[in-house]
Amino acid sequence: MANIKQQQKRVRIQARQRAENLRYRSTIKTLTRRLREAVADGDAERIANEHRRLVQLIDRAAARGALHRNTAARKKSKAAKLAAGASS
Repeated sequence: MANIKQQQKRVRIQARQRAENLRYRSTIKTLTRRLREAVADGDAERIANEHRRLVQLIDRAAARGALHRNTAARKKSKAAKLAAGASS
């Protein structure tokens, strides 16, 4: 454990940031699962809705630094393929 006051503060900040990043990653996985389920059901409106929510969250996570920009692009591409594959 850190002995210096500023180091203790940084440890607290990093723990909070780690938890926030984990929330982003976890929510992205959940929304991806929901999109997959919507595609399986074949509900076009729900697919569009879930895809929009997922892409917005991925963009926000990348902007905040929770995801690397290439990872975000890969996840968005996979989601777009999933959503487009449902219509064909």
